[in-house]
Amino acid sequence: MTDTAGKQLLHLVFGGELENLDSYDFKDLSKLDIVGIFPNYASASAAWKAKSQATVDNAQMRYFVVHLHRLLEPHQG
Repeated sequence: MTDTAGKQLLHLVFGGELENLDSYDFKDLSKLDIVGIFPNYASASAAWKAKSQATVDNAQMRYFVVHLHRLLEPHQG
């Protein structure tokens, strides 16, 4: 799968339980949930949404999408 420009734009989806809602500090780094690496934002967003909805009862649990392609090629914006 590739984006419409024909280039993979890798995204990481992960989450975990936060210490409090005012920071991004996790309670236990060994328990981070690495959902996966996806070839485009659309598929990463779908995975993020599914995991977020599955953990909606835990207010401390948060999932994130990281734009890996921006880290791999920082000179491109």
